Amino acid sequence: MIAYLPALLFAFLCCVLMLGYPVAFSLAGSALIFAYIGAWFGVIDASFLWLLPNRLFGILNNQTLLAVPLFVYMGVMLEKSQLAEQLLAAMNHLLKRVNGGLGMAVVLVGMLLAASTGIVGATVVTLAVLALPGMLNRGYGPARAAGIVAATGTLGQILPPSIALVLLGDMLSSAYQQAQLKLGVFSPKTVSVGELFAGALVPGLILVLLYLAYVLFVPCKQEAQEDLEQQETDKVLDLATGAALGWLLFRALVPTLSLIFVVLGSILFGFATPTEAAAVGAFGATVLAAVQGRLNLHTLREVGRSSLHVTSMVFMILIGAALFSLVFYALGGETLVHQWFHSLPGGPIAAMAVVMLLIFLLGFILDFIEITFVVVPIVGPVLLAMGIDPVWLGVMIAVNLQTSFLTPPFGFALFYLRGAAPDSIKTADIYRGVVPFIGLQLLMLLLLACWPALATWLPSVLYS
Repeated sequence: MIAYLPALLFAFLCCVLMLGYPVAFSLAGSALIFAYIGAWFGVIDASFLWLLPNRLFGILNNQTLLAVPLFVYMGVMLEKSQLAEQLLAAMNHLLKRVNGGLGMAVVLVGMLLAASTGIVGATVVTLAVLALPGMLNRGYGPARAAGIVAATGTLGQILPPSIALVLLGDMLSSAYQQAQLKLGVFSPKTVSVGELFAGALVPGLILVLLYLAYVLFVPCKQEAQEDLEQQETDKVLDLATGAALGWLLFRALVPTLSLIFVVLGSILFGFATPTEAAAVGAFGATVLAAVQGRLNLHTLREVGRSSLHVTSMVFMILIGAALFSLVFYALGGETLVHQWFHSLPGGPIAAMAVVMLLIFLLGFILDFIEITFVVVPIVGPVLLAMGIDPVWLGVMIAVNLQTSFLTPPFGFALFYLRGAAPDSIKTADIYRGVVPFIGLQLLMLLLLACWPALATWLPSVLYS
């Protein structure tokens, strides 16, 4: 019984979270309860908890995590600049004669928003407000329209500069160093957020192509051709002439692509750290909002409030997760996980399969932040010590975590969409609509499992 206290701690945490308690306090409270139980049975020394202040000091001085509030600021500011409206209008007009053209336009605009903001919630809400009414008017079924919008919004999870990749990169860097030290490597290498960005780029683009193929080739009931002409998005600007369309494409695409190139390119080519690039991106987003005439005191107040809210949530969860992992290790959880993985038939492959299945199932009840901060520190060092490539592991986890946004009952993309969708779209429609896209995400996970080079090739070229 005592030997399985770490497993009981993890199961107890899941139960507490399912009861609806705040995540940060659930992590910390569960850890303190089991720390008391462990001290009662003599498994741990209560003075072990004095290590927590050092961990918290390390978190608050982590330069990599400073990128989180800056990327959040950049994403929210870009949302306020309303570039998405112009992008959708231009893409929609460009693809209006293609079957499923509006759906493809939504996917492409979502890809650009994901690569420039990295925030799932902002992308889902923006696309829901701008695109859903037009999709319903043009014959898209409620389930199909909702599925396209929700799934496209989750591209911000895998396409850099994703906040999830920043958090994963920091967790994996620590886990990789722990694994190497246990193997006797006393000058350990590390895995950077930039490498994880590079590793996620190719799989992210392949996933976009899978979405586009689904929208293009899966039959969809459409209204008559005349109803496929511009309706909702033509209200943004008059696109009657080719010159107007060209100007709109230029005005919408060039600022967005320039910001993506500056932020992502500077990271991938080593000109700036993720934190430095995030600061440049935040400044660039502010300039774009000013150029669009959207920058004022009210906007700055709203952006600051949203950035503070998200950042506070992330760091409170991180503090709770630090206490949780501290108690988990003190109870012997690392040894238990190590023994369990090494006892599995099939070695690293079986261990990786079990972890991927666990993360997928946890995605039904937990958010990606909780899974990143709780599961990765537990299983990461063990998997990496078994010889698994850290970049491949990080991208596999990121793609897997992407499903957590779409899997009911606690898929956050579903919540965002439910709040922004018209009343004519039922919750059951949203659930049905995301099922094919969950399948496409799992297909991407299978492709990565069969061909790890999809994730490791670009980092090996850029950082060799």
